[in-house]
Amino acid sequence: MPDNDQFDKTELAVLLRELNAVLAKQIEGDVVELGCYKGLTSLEILRVINGQKQLYMYDSFEGLPGKASEDASPSGFQFVAGELPASKKDVQNLFKKSGLPMPVIKKAWFNELEPSDLPDSIALAFLDGDFYDSILDSLALIWPKLSKGAVVLVDDYQNEALPGVQTAVDRWISVHPAHVRVEASLAVITI
Repeated sequence: MPDNDQFDKTELAVLLRELNAVLAKQIEGDVVELGCYKGLTSLEILRVINGQKQLYMYDSFEGLPGKASEDASPSGFQFVAGELPASKKDVQNLFKKSGLPMPVIKKAWFNELEPSDLPDSIALAFLDGDFYDSILDSLALIWPKLSKGAVVLVDDYQNEALPGVQTAVDRWISVHPAHVRVEASLAVITI
């Protein structure tokens, strides 16, 4: 398992367990990841998929966007616009070196994506947008495409430095009912 300072081993284990369950249940659709950073988690997802589904990755590759008022936190002062940039080319090179098939990688802010940028149906979505608007934009984009039995994992749901994530998920679920449980700092949403 690669070193990934943005996603710990416990969270990765939850993600991969949920992905394996989706594959075992043969849930229709592909896998999407909104917020891939350097692609290390994506690499692990692709290894598990092993050709059974297509992986679609989306990132600005320009670092974090600006914050909304919901993102204000004394413990999250270090998260500022432009922090955590990654290169799309570096992510592509990571996959080339791995010998795994190249996923679909789209460079865009989440609010710039159109429904046509995503696959027709989604079996599993991993959302790692860090901030309120990014998570709400991601949920609005994927929700109509989720298959029955699909799973959505939202990183940083219980991260006090990123309170906008939990606020966005809770507000979304209040009008789009689904089952939510929390593991590590992830919200695991089942449809």
